[in-house]
Amino acid sequence: MDVGLVHTFYRPQNLGQSGESHPVIIWGNGTGAMPGVYSSLLRHWASQGFIVAAANTPTSNYAISMRLGIDVLEQRNADSSSPYYHKVDLAHIGSAGHSQGGAAAVNAAIDPRVITAVPIQPGPLTDPDLMDEPVFYLAGQQDHIVWPALVKAMYQDSDHVPAVYGEVRGAGHLDSIGDGGDFRAPATAWFRYWLMGDEAAGRMFFGPDCGYCADATLWSGWKRNAAALQRSGPTT
Repeated sequence: MDVGLVHTFYRPQNLGQSGESHPVIIWGNGTGAMPGVYSSLLRHWASQGFIVAAANTPTSNYAISMRLGIDVLEQRNADSSSPYYHKVDLAHIGSAGHSQGGAAAVNAAIDPRVITAVPIQPGPLTDPDLMDEPVFYLAGQQDHIVWPALVKAMYQDSDHVPAVYGEVRGAGHLDSIGDGGDFRAPATAWFRYWLMGDEAAGRMFFGPDCGYCADATLWSGWKRNAAALQRSGPTT
């Protein structure tokens, strides 16, 4: 973990040890929160091979600091004195965040460098029409701060892109902090598919026998729009 003034970076311990470069997740915190609140989730993503650029701001909505995280990684990737030198996969960047940061994940996706987004219980100050990337919306069934109906409306407004809606059974608004709770595995699988080309992860979302589609234990609500249904299965 590298802590700076504007960002906290979480990265694999042995960065690029086999000559690989690592895809990026930019992260936005919920209102009043900092990356440490979500540290176990962000460390988990780093353990999966991602570099996470978490904005050190409790007001992430406009995604300015999140997008600046990409700029910093671009600089480090080009700096021969940096441990990140030639180890950042700048072609595979996703955005994610919780609550206000969930709205910021959508707002960050207006950046052409971002290729997918995972808004977790996203706040209302965003417009899905601004983005043209695949998106996975996550809601909590018992979320009384960001009601599932609000998240579902964002999903419905994303009919121009492949979009999936997952409502985690029994989850409240704070259940995604810390290690991510039941939000962690599906969010990780989404990023492993879109940013790493992991076909097994893709089969959890796409195709007629998608793994999550019949998981009534995890989900109280599950939807895939027409653009998502057109993906008969994962492709790298």
